[in-house]
Amino acid sequence: MTQSSRVAVVTGAGAGIGRAYAERLSADGFAVAGVDLEEPDGLAHAFAADVTDAASVDACVAAITESVGPPAVLVNNVGTYPVIKWDDLGLDELRRVMAVNFESAYLMCKACIPAMRDAGWGRIVNVASRTFWLAVPDMAAYLAAKGAVIGLTRALATELGPHGITANVVAPGLTRTATMEASTPEALFEMTRNIQAIKRTQEPADLVGIVSFLASDDAAY
Repeated sequence: MTQSSRVAVVTGAGAGIGRAYAERLSADGFAVAGVDLEEPDGLAHAFAADVTDAASVDACVAAITESVGPPAVLVNNVGTYPVIKWDDLGLDELRRVMAVNFESAYLMCKACIPAMRDAGWGRIVNVASRTFWLAVPDMAAYLAAKGAVIGLTRALATELGPHGITANVVAPGLTRTATMEASTPEALFEMTRNIQAIKRTQEPADLVGIVSFLASDDAAY
């Protein structure tokens, strides 16, 4: 199968990093199906779904398969990152954060893996966060969810490797997107720059190359 005939599904493709992933994979020759709560503007193949809901995910992947083709690449990018003090973190909010960041990846994998297994080829790229390895306060729910994403990916890599399917995690740091700029003080961007080897703020364009590689034949091992 040539890359131009492979379908790449990207969640959270409406804006920011997800849109950057979708545009790069499209430039690489994939038929990209962008998924968000509302159909993303400007993509050739755009789909609306609530990726925390199993029925919505199944319907979306069925629609992608019918109109574009069976998924060969899955990028689970959608996420939420609330800052909540531990004493204020209730079970309902924890479950919401886990649903968006972790359960969405689980559901999308469940829906897309059968087609990859049938084809004997697949690429799963789950998005975690560099924050998981840092001493960051007031983000217990987010860190727990991203830890679960890492664990899920490790398990999938082991189980799916014999079927020609790879599973990997990318872990972006603080990235300048419209959403982050609206909710993040500039002082935090400056502090992050100062602890990095490269002293500038990460942009979505800095992240697309690794996803491009992990979606390719070169990443088979």
